Amino acid sequence: MQAARDLGSSMAENNVGLVYGGGSIGLMGEVARTVIAGNAEVTGIIPKFLVKRERMLKDGDHELVIVDDMHQRKMMMFERASGFVALPGGIGTLEELVEIATWAQLGRHRKPIIVANIDNYWQPLLTLVAHMKEEHFIREGLEVHFEVVERAKDIVPAFFDRLATTGEGPDDHEITELF
Repeated sequence: MQAARDLGSSMAENNVGLVYGGGSIGLMGEVARTVIAGNAEVTGIIPKFLVKRERMLKDGDHELVIVDDMHQRKMMMFERASGFVALPGGIGTLEELVEIATWAQLGRHRKPIIVANIDNYWQPLLTLVAHMKEEHFIREGLEVHFEVVERAKDIVPAFFDRLATTGEGPDDHEITELF
């Protein structure tokens, strides 16, 4: 939980808003509460069917959007976010990280993707991605670009560094030529 609080504090101190899944439990609920306490913007986006299950965050002053389904939630989160952070998490976190990385790989966005490899939590995934590249399942020119940090306090600086270096991605024709 301390990593979540550290991230939330760093975000608030740097006036970085949070767009997240809208729940009050787990690491992201703690990040949201800490960002709200630091007077930075928070937007929670939650599908109707998860309002009770995820215990929708009702603390503090923040925007809460209730959508119809997970697809709408993920698209709205993508549209509103200027980057993505994966703290240690479960299957949902893994799925969202892989999807957003796939979109980046296919040139659909150039937004920062920060993997918080706290206590080597994501090391098995990072090893798998390296193995995929070694086995040529990730082709040259279609590399997966994560910024990997080891400490929560390094997430926001990595985010700003990555934002400063992003440019336009390839267009659809260039992507098609790679396949």
